[in-house]
Amino acid sequence: MAAAVAPERIGLGIAYVLAAMTAMTIMDAAAKWLGTGYPISEVVFFRNFFSIPPIAILVWYGGGLASLRTNRLPAHALRAGLGLGAMFCFFTGLRYMPLAEAISIAFAAPLFVTALSVPILKEHVGPRRWAAVVVCFLGVLVITRPGGDALRIEALLILAAALSYALFLLVTRRLTRSESTSAIIFYTNGIALAVGAALLPFGWRTPTGEDLIIFVVMGLIGGCGSYLIAMAYRNAPAAVLAPFDYTTLLVGTALGWLIWRELPDTMVWLGATIVVACGLYIIRREAR
Repeated sequence: MAAAVAPERIGLGIAYVLAAMTAMTIMDAAAKWLGTGYPISEVVFFRNFFSIPPIAILVWYGGGLASLRTNRLPAHALRAGLGLGAMFCFFTGLRYMPLAEAISIAFAAPLFVTALSVPILKEHVGPRRWAAVVVCFLGVLVITRPGGDALRIEALLILAAALSYALFLLVTRRLTRSESTSAIIFYTNGIALAVGAALLPFGWRTPTGEDLIIFVVMGLIGGCGSYLIAMAYRNAPAAVLAPFDYTTLLVGTALGWLIWRELPDTMVWLGATIVVACGLYIIRREAR
């Protein structure tokens, strides 16, 4: 599959996905910063509200209103609900955890995708990939250290976010068989925005001038990240791009140190190495 794509397009796809992962990690850092002083429902609402301009550009270049035709609104609503669940759990966990540690635990998502693809997508998973899933889970245990001080409710929230995100990806796989990229992103964002707006009365704090700027930047960067991911997968195969998702750990570590002076300890690095190695192996097996 990779050989059928021109090398210059693959290079462009890699550039897009690197930019997307950087954007998404900056968005997570902004959410962590804002989540300590604002209700998570407000953070989620503004993240989706200020994503509208980049998504509008994606829809425009993706075929306009014609690309939004669908008869699968329930599936879009399910995808939006799973995305909201992942966002609420991840942003809440970020309140109390170092950014790089949260990202490391969230890398368990490929583990859940592989395991759940059997009952949901009826895909075959061989013994090698099951072994990688088990080892990946052990890596998560190294990071969270059950029975120690590191296993807190926020670590479980990040794991719940990873599970919700894995289901989100599996629903996305089903939707891509009949829906355009523009429709998938448009309906997910629109439904999530409506739910976030409905929750605002239950928790609201008027943003200060400086925080409002961060809210705007968070939403715009999140929307741009979605656009960049779509462009990346339009130019290069998923098997080529998937490993670059793990650059978020490096960006997250850098941002965590620059903003909060956070550095992962040895056990987090060890566990993250195990999880990333297993994730890369699963990606390689799926590509084959």
